[in-house]
Amino acid sequence: MGIGIIEVSHVNVTVPAALEQAAKHFYGEVIGLKQIPKPEGPRQFVGAWYELGNSQLHLSVEEDPQNAGSSRHICYGVADLAVAEQVLRDAGIEIIPDPLRRFFVRDPAGNLIEITERRAG
Repeated sequence: MGIGIIEVSHVNVTVPAALEQAAKHFYGEVIGLKQIPKPEGPRQFVGAWYELGNSQLHLSVEEDPQNAGSSRHICYGVADLAVAEQVLRDAGIEIIPDPLRRFFVRDPAGNLIEITERRAG
């Protein structure tokens, strides 16, 4: 029966405070997500929230996250895999190749990201 999930509300990634600005640059400028306001509260000015289609990406600051060795990841679908790869390479991001029609990268804090092509239609 399940609990009736109808959508993914948001995904949260963590970064240490020392890499917060680099991660904001990565998600806002390199990846190109639109930053949206966070609600008022004690963490309103820490981290960032980004619009991600009908969902959101939440960037949280955490002391000593252990991201670099983890295989947990988020997967973004893009319209053109080759264009996405070139944009990331041009930004100095290391591409982690894969034999399937996809590749992986890590954000400045080591969060793993899968990039795959989603064709319209």
